[in-house]
Order: sequence, then C-alpha cells, then structure tokens
Amino acid sequence: MNKLRCLFVVVFILILNQFVLGQKIYNPNADVKKDIAEAIAKAQKEDKHVLLQIGGNWCPWCIKLHNYLDTTAQLQQLVQDNYVFVLVNYSKKQQNNKDVFRSLGYPQRFGFPVLVVLDQQGQRIHTQNTAILEKGKGYDFKKVKNFLYHWRPDALKDESYK
Repeated sequence: MNKLRCLFVVVFILILNQFVLGQKIYNPNADVKKDIAEAIAKAQKEDKHVLLQIGGNWCPWCIKLHNYLDTTAQLQQLVQDNYVFVLVNYSKKQQNNKDVFRSLGYPQRFGFPVLVVLDQQGQRIHTQNTAILEKGKGYDFKKVKNFLYHWRPDALKDESYK
C-alpha cells in the first residue's frame, strides 16, 4: 500500500512538473527589439511604463511568475492599468539579443525571471531580482503588489507628492 501511494505521488509530481515546464509562454523567435519598441510606443500613448519579464520556457520560476501575475486578479489589474507587459526570451544561443541585454544593464546577472521597468522613453528605471519576491514555493502577494505599485508611472510623478 505504501509503495502504491509513493508511486502515485511520484507520478503526480512528474505530471505537474511536465505541465509547468510544458507551457511555452516565451517566443524564442520573437524580435525583441521590435517588441520593446512597440511596447514603448504604446506606453507613451497610454501613459504607462513598460514591464519586461525576462526568462525562458526552460525556467519553472519564470512560468510560475507569469501564471501568478496572469491569474491573481489584483496583480493582473495593476499590470493592466500601469504597464505594457512584454515577455523577453533569454537564451545563450540567441546571439541577436545581446545588444538588448547590454542596453538593459545585463539584467540576467540577477538570475531568472528578472523584471525590468522602462519609462515611456524606453530608459531603464529599475531591475528587480524576483528572488526577493518569492515566498516558499511561490510568490509573496504583498511583495509583488508593492513592487508593481511602487514602480507605476504615478509613483514617479511630482503631483503624487504634493
């Protein structure tokens, strides 16, 4: 009976792991420069910042963060109201993105996923190591919410502090 229970748990974990790793949220063939340029243009029109989530389909924590932002209503609303969101694929094999990562201050030095906030002119204003946002085997709601809240456009406007 214990062997059967143990086998069930192992199979369940393997299936769950395959589900998470099987998700393909990043496009390894994307034109990152073009995607970011389009996001900046949209951010200018909508008075938003650009939020880049850099990672890859090979990264379970990247998938977790994306799913968490996408399925937690309050976080999803914060992102939608304040940011133009772009998934940026990272791969050592992808040589064409080296200039992008250089221009962003080499965010990969923080590990993955890493979040980068750009202002409406495309200037990097913050790079967030997401390990700080983790809690246990997931993400801490309050920490993620605070990050999104404190880097929204209104947070950096003089009018907000009068």
